Amino acid sequence: MKELIDKLSSYNIFNYLFPGAIFAGLGEKITTYSLVHENFLIGLFLYYFIGLIISRIGSLTVEPFLKWIRLVKFADYEDYVKASKLDSKIELFSELNNMYRTLCSLLVALILYKIYDGVSEFQSWNPDTRDLIFLIGLLALFLFSYRKQTNYVVKRVEIALENKEGK
Repeated sequence: MKELIDKLSSYNIFNYLFPGAIFAGLGEKITTYSLVHENFLIGLFLYYFIGLIISRIGSLTVEPFLKWIRLVKFADYEDYVKASKLDSKIELFSELNNMYRTLCSLLVALILYKIYDGVSEFQSWNPDTRDLIFLIGLLALFLFSYRKQTNYVVKRVEIALENKEGK
């Protein structure tokens, strides 16, 4: 168990595990649902997965929205890659930046969770339909996350090849 915990990077802890545990804990306080698990190991994986979902929501919705309203402006990805090689602190700042985005996403998710809880009181959902909608939503979320990550890999390959040819 200790080996598993030791292998978790600070990025994994602050962008997945921490937000997932906070969501489960606060969600239990503000809704009629409980995602808190009594078994430590199962809870660890559950909170990590919840945090992963929250992080992806942030990456796919919160970040583009904040760019759209011009609250944040990103550097060109090629410039980011090149600058990261020159200044190692940039990756640390990027990690912190992602944590803040995930915390914003956590709050959005908690608000939506609370709204869902309120609507559920008045709307009788068929559990099978609700579960199917949830699974389709998760599939879409991870498909778009996969596409976004693939684009980052392609850009990094292009930058690496460009740098190699430029030498």
